[in-house]
Amino acid sequence: MKKISLLLFIVNTVVIATTPPEGFTSLFNGKDFDGWWGLKTENPENWLSMPAGLFKKKWDKSQVDIHKYWRVEDGILVNDGQGLFLSTEKNYQDFELLLEYKTVAGADSGIYLRGVPQVQIWDTTKEGGKWKLGADKGSGGLWNNGKSGSRGRDPLLHADKPFGQWNKFHIIMKGDLVTVRLNEKLVVHRAPLINYWDRKTPLPKRKPIIEKGPIQLQTHGGKISWRNIFIKELKPSCCDDEEFESVFNGKNFNGWMGPTENYQITEDSIQCIKGKGGTIYTKDKYNDFIVDFEFKLPPGGNNGLAIRYPGKGNPAYNGLCELQVLDSEHSRYAKLDPRQYHGSAYGIAAARRGFLMETGKWNQQEVTVVGSHIIVILNGSLILDSDLSKAESFMANKKHPGLKNIEGHFGFAGHNDPVAFRNIKIKRL
Repeated sequence: MKKISLLLFIVNTVVIATTPPEGFTSLFNGKDFDGWWGLKTENPENWLSMPAGLFKKKWDKSQVDIHKYWRVEDGILVNDGQGLFLSTEKNYQDFELLLEYKTVAGADSGIYLRGVPQVQIWDTTKEGGKWKLGADKGSGGLWNNGKSGSRGRDPLLHADKPFGQWNKFHIIMKGDLVTVRLNEKLVVHRAPLINYWDRKTPLPKRKPIIEKGPIQLQTHGGKISWRNIFIKELKPSCCDDEEFESVFNGKNFNGWMGPTENYQITEDSIQCIKGKGGTIYTKDKYNDFIVDFEFKLPPGGNNGLAIRYPGKGNPAYNGLCELQVLDSEHSRYAKLDPRQYHGSAYGIAAARRGFLMETGKWNQQEVTVVGSHIIVILNGSLILDSDLSKAESFMANKKHPGLKNIEGHFGFAGHNDPVAFRNIKIKRL
């Protein structure tokens, strides 16, 4: 019995006092509030510009407050919903943040990034009484980004665990772009965090968010516990190109398979030869990934992205899906099924229209594939956000066996038109 008890103690200790992952540092030492002070919802620019004497008084007063309302229990930070928000003394620019939290019924909390609200934490049950505010959609959204429907405001899916269980956040902030994973599920994808302090000013006159600021753990009327709080500072950047791998060298078809003889290299791009077609695809296979690329359509041009393609068969059915690449506004396509236009998962889910450049001009597109969830951003606008596994009907009632694919190649499904692709980069998730 003593051996079992000791083992359980060791296991519990390891869970609470986890060594930071490689490249990360701990924000909480498991013992006290070293490295933290207290703030409420207030513009960081105001206290950052304070004279040293006034700032010292503010800091000292905050220490009294956080020691009154915050406590450390068995290596866990605990707050019963009162007092100032626990805030890092150090200010951060671009970063990855890992943390775990556990909350209770009626909870309403959040995480401020650079002192800007916030990654939302809810009681997501109907009994919590906040479904009208969006709590039914789950935690992790950038709730202060505006009304429901604003990019990033509502999480992509509900990922909260039941009360009594620990939830895990993985938050990436680069520039003003925020990506949030809750319990390993993508809930916010590269959405800009708006400047809460200038939110009433319409774009493009709205001020950008502050360059550096603290991480804050909000108190909001309900008990919440925090542990395993780790951060990794990232190289300041407006994008994360360094994390992508180029899959096309602009010179030849090295790394590609399929009927490459039906395609040509022109002006550093892959172009389908007019009158030819077929699916060419990367030698590598991918599970979850982001692909970023540019494409150019001729008038009436038609092609497609093969997603998790098995290397044979029709990518629209034998792959997870074929994402349409199409001159949607051409007269020859006036009467298509909505699930056939550009950006759509062919025959499964319809994309929003109206965001393509004129034919002959380069478009920029980013596609994220996580499980059966597809996100398509075209020229900076979200045009598809769909969990294909939840599709209730299919065009022509045709089956899509590839929807079960968990891995496959990425490629281009040519349909006789000289559509061109360049700057093709993939990031594994």
